Amino acid sequence: MARHAQIVSTGRYIPERVITNDDLNVMLSENVSDWLVENVGIRERHVMRDDETTSDMIVAASRQALERAGLVAADLDLVIVATDTPDYLSPATASAVQAKLDASNAGAYDINCACAAWVTGMDMAARYIATDADYHHILVAGGYGMTKFIDWTDKYTCTLFADGAAAAIVSAGDRPGFLAGKLMARGEYHDALGIYTGGTYRPATPETVAAFGKPQVQFVKKFPATFNSDNWPPLVREVVSKAGLALDDISFFLFTQLNLRTIEYVMANLGQPMSKTHTIMDKWGYLGSACIPAALDDAIEHGIGPKPGDNVVFCATGGGMAMACTVWRWA
Repeated sequence: MARHAQIVSTGRYIPERVITNDDLNVMLSENVSDWLVENVGIRERHVMRDDETTSDMIVAASRQALERAGLVAADLDLVIVATDTPDYLSPATASAVQAKLDASNAGAYDINCACAAWVTGMDMAARYIATDADYHHILVAGGYGMTKFIDWTDKYTCTLFADGAAAAIVSAGDRPGFLAGKLMARGEYHDALGIYTGGTYRPATPETVAAFGKPQVQFVKKFPATFNSDNWPPLVREVVSKAGLALDDISFFLFTQLNLRTIEYVMANLGQPMSKTHTIMDKWGYLGSACIPAALDDAIEHGIGPKPGDNVVFCATGGGMAMACTVWRWA
């Protein structure tokens, strides 16, 4: 009998502290709010506590997803954490999540292809379930604690990035859930946007910190401003076709939640109404690898998410530049 991967629940955690655009206007001594709202769609963002970690946020989101699925942590066979803001360089944040959840029967590992990591993890979870009968329930969680790596005087980064976590439970079922997926990358942009201090390229020694500052997210060199607008439509078309569907067969599309105008353009390019998507950047800022599952969870909570039998597309881009797209049938 064929084994099928299905999304059975979601959960999220958004920190309480809020920094509005008006707050940033004061902090930066200039009006950044008008540009942010008009060009990106961000009005405010949430920031984790000083004593909070990426794994703490993921655990909170995961507990909600487990409860909604009617499962306990011991039911999990695998914990996949999607993050580029880990608790440590090593070991994996997934190990901390596994311990804090007491998911004692689960394997655990991290994926870091930046903001494409959650969609990548969902693709991987589906393939585990399809090919190995030992996997019944897999947690795929995205965690983003990028404000710990922000220079709050840099208007190009502190205006965008925020903190939060979201998770999905992927379980084995008897009906098709995962329909198709594809991973891509444009590695020539690996040195354009990221956190470049702290690894073997530039270890966080006193000398490098003095020269380059503490590890922080930076736009280092230009990459095409239309990267997502150029790459998402053909990627979505290819994966939807791979699933044996037409674009009009898709009921719900979710994209990386960085730029509302890009999403508007892509939906128009695909010939789809904005009512078939959902965005959260206005209230939560940019959540990186957590943004798509957070948007999914928020849509479900508000009764505008996918319904049983609906076909759903997830499409993401992360620094690197990594891309991932999957198509699912909602259980």
